[in-house]
Amino acid sequence: MLPLKTRSTATYDGYTQGGGARRATLVAASLGFSVIQLDVFVVNVGIKAIGTELGGGTSALQWVVSVYTLMLAAFILTAGALADRFGARRMYCTGFVVFVAASLACGLAPTMGVLIAARAVQGAGAAFLGACSLALLNHTFHDPAQRTRAVGLWAAGASVALALGPVLGGLLIAGFGWRSIFFINLPIGTVGYWLTRRYAEETPPSDRRLDLTGLVAGVAALGGLAFALIQGGSKGFISLAVITALAIAVMAAVIFIRTEATEREPMLPLTLFQRWGFTGPAVLGLAVNVSFYGLVFLFSLLLQKEDGFSPLATGLAFLPLAGSVFVANIVSGRLSALIGSRSVILIGLAAMFVGCLGLLWAGVGTPFAELVIQQMILGAGIGLLVPQMTSSLMGSVDRSRSGTAAGTLNTMRQTGSVLGVAVFGSLVSARFTSGLHVALVLSMVLIAASAAVMAGPDGAGALPRLRSAFGRWSRSVRSGL
Repeated sequence: MLPLKTRSTATYDGYTQGGGARRATLVAASLGFSVIQLDVFVVNVGIKAIGTELGGGTSALQWVVSVYTLMLAAFILTAGALADRFGARRMYCTGFVVFVAASLACGLAPTMGVLIAARAVQGAGAAFLGACSLALLNHTFHDPAQRTRAVGLWAAGASVALALGPVLGGLLIAGFGWRSIFFINLPIGTVGYWLTRRYAEETPPSDRRLDLTGLVAGVAALGGLAFALIQGGSKGFISLAVITALAIAVMAAVIFIRTEATEREPMLPLTLFQRWGFTGPAVLGLAVNVSFYGLVFLFSLLLQKEDGFSPLATGLAFLPLAGSVFVANIVSGRLSALIGSRSVILIGLAAMFVGCLGLLWAGVGTPFAELVIQQMILGAGIGLLVPQMTSSLMGSVDRSRSGTAAGTLNTMRQTGSVLGVAVFGSLVSARFTSGLHVALVLSMVLIAASAAVMAGPDGAGALPRLRSAFGRWSRSVRSGL
């Protein structure tokens, strides 16, 4: 008698989850992270149409874009801590509910004030999606190699959203009006919620008590910093509002650090930063996001404001860059199995450096075709290193701290994104081409410093593995010849 064919399962620490359920969890996690990225970029395309219908002026339109990022950065660390306390699956589903409800409110908003308020709530929901999606993956994929491949696919989904965001926004606005860019979140969020409820395993909730002082101080510090960076890019960093926000951020940060150092059950144990596997990827996430998202913002301005591209044409122009990020995300896991995670990170940083170097001669009037290869190299670099950086950080902590780890990494990355856009944007306010070149040089300095840190004593072994792998490859080529 032939044996019955059984479904493939994997058992970890007392629970069994089938391969199909793991794949469904990966899809659910990818949808949550992708819809965050989609909403960051798709709204930029609709700004002109929103202003035409609702009015409010340039400042109000800036807040439509900025308040989402502000709330995302402010609440993402808190979201990670709540995921550890109450379970990542529960908090992830809560994030979907909040995000979808806020998206509906955005699409129905009768006034600019209502739209800005709904965007703020949407950003808070996005914070839970960003922090908890990684926690779910870390809980589902325990094997380091499987986790790295899963994170690569998770990041690839965001790359698709990055590529399709401006294009999809242009098409939706042309066909159905600006409100449709918010309504598109409803079916995506509903599917993500259902997959999570149906297939995802709940992470074990912690019995640790809530660190309320840390929660409030963390939100105030991150919110004040994000507000100062966003406003500083447009109003100047010496304005009263920016200085006040920075002062609040500094005071809240001091309270947060003191609380976390003395609290018996802190929201963010500062001892995590004593581990190179945690601190290295966290700092790397900040540095590369400053460079990448700051430069994407500048080249978006270059194409639309300086060279006269339409929003849809700009979206199409970024497809090669986003495509290279997507392909590199997929390749990253397989490459790390051959030469090691840190070696892949070093290759990614080298590619980003070369891409920035090749763009140094770009400026107003430079034909777009002459920028494509350099942008693809830049995209391939960040596409290679992000899955390795994420997997390394998540693998360095106990699974009971997955939410906190994911929240910390995403906080660093979101802060880097806001910082890059604000600082690089201020550089081009007077003379665009010279400011762009300064931004590229600053990016190269950040990338080189990151590479030096990753190849330093704490990153020992990365360069020898890289040299060894290159030696094996070169010998195989010579023998083939």
